[in-house]
Amino acid sequence: MAGMASTTPLPPTVGFDLDMTLIDSRPGIRACYLALAERTGTYIDADLAVGRLGPPLADELIHWFPADRVDEAADLYRAMYPEYAIAPTPALPGAGEAIAAVREAGGRAIVVTAKYEPNAKLHLAHLGIEPDAVIGGLWAEQKALALREHDAAVYVGDHVGDVRGARTAGALSVAVASGPCDATELRAAGADVVLTDLTAFPRWFSDYRAGFPSGT
Repeated sequence: MAGMASTTPLPPTVGFDLDMTLIDSRPGIRACYLALAERTGTYIDADLAVGRLGPPLADELIHWFPADRVDEAADLYRAMYPEYAIAPTPALPGAGEAIAAVREAGGRAIVVTAKYEPNAKLHLAHLGIEPDAVIGGLWAEQKALALREHDAAVYVGDHVGDVRGARTAGALSVAVASGPCDATELRAAGADVVLTDLTAFPRWFSDYRAGFPSGT
């Protein structure tokens, strides 16, 4: 009937984190940290650093550089990153299928990450992953800024900071235990759904769209 509002829900916008959610950036980041250490003559335990991915770059560099050198080191790291970190970094299992599941439902898939945005875009282009938007430089609760701007109903991430970002935005928090935080930590942080990894996302998303969300 003309003028009657549709009761069919609009396809949702789904946000995804990048590091350890869509991509396994550990090999590339490790290589870049080793190159940074060599270039600056500063010791960096690259294995330790890649074991705690998630927070902003400066939060890691402060462990290795004096506070007054962190900004300089961060700029150098970001400049070196395309040479050392893009090629060694693979997509995580299910990443492409997760983006496709959102697209096939008529929804929008966006990436919201703490990573420097130009480098985030390089990763995605290299792997042939094409989200509708990429927003970088946002961590934890700050991610809510982009999620709200894009009306994201769901945010998928691997870190307790991602859970906090989703909850701050009023989005459903879907956590994947593919990063430094295990399922117990993610649940304790308030994740609404915890999946082993993104290979489980398309089925979960289908159930979610049908009104029967599942996953613990």
